[in-house]
Amino acid sequence: MILCGGTGTRLWPLSRASYPKQYWPLSGNGEETLLQQTQLRLHGLKGLSKPLLICHEDHRFIVAEQMRQIDIKPSAILLEPMGRNTAPAVALAALKAKEDGKDPLLLVLAADHVIRDVEQFLLAIEAGRVHAEAGRLVTFGIVPTAAETGYGYIEAKEPLPSEEPKGVPIARFVEKPDKPTAEKFLKDSRFTWNSGIFLFKASAILKELERLVPEIVSSCRAALEQDVPDLEFLRLEREAFKKCPSAAIDVAVMEQTTLGTVLPLNAGWSDVGSWSALWETADRDTDGNVLRGKVIARGSKNCYLRSEHRLVVGLGVENLVVVETDDAVLIANRSHSQDVKNIVQQLEAGGSPEAKAHRKIYRPWGNYTGVVEGSRWQVKRIEVKPGASLSLQMHHHRAEHWVVVKGTALVERDGKQQLVGENQSTYIPLGCKHRLTNPGRMPVELIEVQSGAYLGEDDIIRFEDCYGRIGKTLKS
Repeated sequence: MILCGGTGTRLWPLSRASYPKQYWPLSGNGEETLLQQTQLRLHGLKGLSKPLLICHEDHRFIVAEQMRQIDIKPSAILLEPMGRNTAPAVALAALKAKEDGKDPLLLVLAADHVIRDVEQFLLAIEAGRVHAEAGRLVTFGIVPTAAETGYGYIEAKEPLPSEEPKGVPIARFVEKPDKPTAEKFLKDSRFTWNSGIFLFKASAILKELERLVPEIVSSCRAALEQDVPDLEFLRLEREAFKKCPSAAIDVAVMEQTTLGTVLPLNAGWSDVGSWSALWETADRDTDGNVLRGKVIARGSKNCYLRSEHRLVVGLGVENLVVVETDDAVLIANRSHSQDVKNIVQQLEAGGSPEAKAHRKIYRPWGNYTGVVEGSRWQVKRIEVKPGASLSLQMHHHRAEHWVVVKGTALVERDGKQQLVGENQSTYIPLGCKHRLTNPGRMPVELIEVQSGAYLGEDDIIRFEDCYGRIGKTLKS
């Protein structure tokens, strides 16, 4: 099972609530996203079944599309109406896994981890399989490389072997320690970082969940029993899931159970919790720089420089993080990269749109990007995927002009259809029922000019929609 929650605010301005870090290509060759890498690194694992993914309902089409891109058809994609931490997510996965009467092993993975040594990772999983089959609750402790105060620690009952992944019973979990304590842990081979990666039988974790936090299991069972199929997704019943307590699986079960086993994992792991952490796990040039996108660096050392759109030039700078997006630029000393989340909180408190969303917004049919806007008008660039279609809809407060700049669109206006090709346009008056479809094999790109007294995304009345969003208020 892959847990796809979290917003990654310390990786702002790239990671935001509308498109968090797990859906970005942040490591490796820059092609696969962190979510895709999480699935792909399991290739060759014995007895591997189709993944079960759990995500927020707002990200469902992103998750489905990224799995499709790597030719993976999930066993299920469960949609959480609100976040409830990892214990309910694990309970849902265990209940779902046992629906057909089987009792499989559950490998619990986060969608936003980087693991550089995949071979060692798979060896550790295979070593953990023996303990999990015997009914133990296995977690993988990261062999520490520094006296980190930002991670929780796991203490084993005896020293962990350094040469091979061998399971040892857990003595205790320790929350994020102070620096002197972390330095002490670093010298003691019984201590590892808590990775949040688990392996156990579905029945074993359910039994402990029911013993320790029965209200979580009952709420999750009710939410699953009343779930609603929605295309390729399973939408959990909102009111039942809302009653579920919020708790991490570490706190709810692992810190209290007597069945815990820890295996050491030395595989170049990172939870990519900050820009500095991303710099540390990336391949650097001879000057210690990580350069991504349209970047030039001269006389600069130990920097992370990233451009998503415009040219970024670093001259004679050191230990900086510079991240450019279409609506924000971050410039920070690498030692202060953990403080980015405080800036996001400040932006949220002030109601700044840059806090949560990019100018480019993804939808199941493609995406749109805000270009420029005035008091009663705005311009957007819209891209529609081959075979995709916007909903049949109407607006009360705005009219729209569409100018096709690439491909051919099929436009429906009040029941009449017409093909609109490149350099052609059409007008959608206020109150007109309309829909745009891409009938071709290439993406359609168009410029949309909106004008009216109100231009908010909630001014949409949907009549038909192939993505099951009738009644929703998101841009179609």
